Amino acid sequence: MSRAALVVIDVQESFRQRPNWACASQPAIVDQVNRLVDAGRRRGDLVVWVLHAEPGSGDVFDPAHGHVRLIDGLAPVAGEPTLVKTAHNAFTTTNLQQLLTLSGIREITVCGIRTEQCVETTTRVGADLGYEMTFVTDATVTFPIPHRDLPADASLAEILADPRTLSTDDVIARTEYALAGRFATVRTVAEVVRQLQPGAPGAVPVGA
Repeated sequence: MSRAALVVIDVQESFRQRPNWACASQPAIVDQVNRLVDAGRRRGDLVVWVLHAEPGSGDVFDPAHGHVRLIDGLAPVAGEPTLVKTAHNAFTTTNLQQLLTLSGIREITVCGIRTEQCVETTTRVGADLGYEMTFVTDATVTFPIPHRDLPADASLAEILADPRTLSTDDVIARTEYALAGRFATVRTVAEVVRQLQPGAPGAVPVGA
């Protein structure tokens, strides 16, 4: 059994129902996640799928609308748990920590949506809990962030036209600066896949 896990956070249909999906920082998120999943499975890592739900909210995260499901092209296999959270991080409202403890996991790789929100928050909490965290930036998605003074009902066009809007490049850069050397090792998909190859330096053999 490997000591490592891949946690895929909120790569769900809910986000594709919002207008700002047209501005997603990583349109190929499904392909990127599948590269990590395939590499993790080959090495025998635990793959954990996480979805975000807000029951009763009436929006795209309300399970009643049917969007709280993985984006097409992603599919757990037998033995891979799917957890549903109601908080930003994947630990507080799920049994993720218990699951990882029972599996002997000490190293966690994270990816998903959104870069600076649920994925970053999970990374910070995981680090505080003592896990060795790897944050795979190009297997995350974020969107332009409006200034706090912009009306909550501003259209996507208004958000993009506002010079105060934080671009996806800026969001990603700030997240990497905040995490690297403090809460996580920041890597690319290519770097993680290369490291997970059997026999790669630092790789944990299946059955270790």
